Amino acid sequence: MSILKEFDITGQKTLIIGGSRGIGRGIARAFAEAGSDVAVTGLTDVNAQIIADELSSTGVNTLALGGDATKAEDMDIIVKRVLDEWGSVDTLINCVGDAIRKPVAKLPGTDLEGMTEQEWHFILDINLTEAFQGCRALGPHFLNKNSGNVINISGWASFRGRAQSAAYDAAKAGVMRFTECLAQEWAPYNVRVNAVAPGRFPDPEQLTEEVYSGRQQEAAAEIPLGRLGNLKEPGYLCVFLASEAASYITGQTWAIDGGISIKHP
Repeated sequence: MSILKEFDITGQKTLIIGGSRGIGRGIARAFAEAGSDVAVTGLTDVNAQIIADELSSTGVNTLALGGDATKAEDMDIIVKRVLDEWGSVDTLINCVGDAIRKPVAKLPGTDLEGMTEQEWHFILDINLTEAFQGCRALGPHFLNKNSGNVINISGWASFRGRAQSAAYDAAKAGVMRFTECLAQEWAPYNVRVNAVAPGRFPDPEQLTEEVYSGRQQEAAAEIPLGRLGNLKEPGYLCVFLASEAASYITGQTWAIDGGISIKHP
């Protein structure tokens, strides 16, 4: 049986910012299994090295790097190290994020305090600024070689705002708009920029079996497809977007959320 060569990413080189845990780790596994060399980063290189060692068993080349994805200096160092080692990168995936559920100001009759200025900036930086920093640092490489592919990991919050989630939802919506803007800037240089918006993808390795089972039960009642996502599933979509099969796609945000973003209350 023949396989469409347009879907083949064997031999590509992929840099995954935030690839040491959660969805990022699932994406890293998908790319390695598809035959791409993979560089993964974490806040420190300890967890990044764990996943890099795992991925190397598939026969691809791996790199593990540490650094703060929201800081220009750290991202410049990461990009320099990857380019010094590999000479080129085909795909950049920006996959750092975190959330704080708080109201903007304390609501009457409730105990939860409003979000602080520091919390607001932290959530915006770790969900939105990180995408800017990755693109800013590696962008010149893509533009100079007149090819490249960026995938920003957003979230289904890109499409719908929720109470007590202003910072996170605004940041994820910002990733979608940032992706659209950059796609237009870089299209003349044959660089594609897309975003992937996952729904609920808790990491089983970071939860007890009881907690994870409880979340599965919630998902069965709330998500149209009736389950939580598998961490590698966003990776399958990213592999497609990194392939020649997606060569006419740019500026789009792709939901992978079991249908939750189209469900009306």
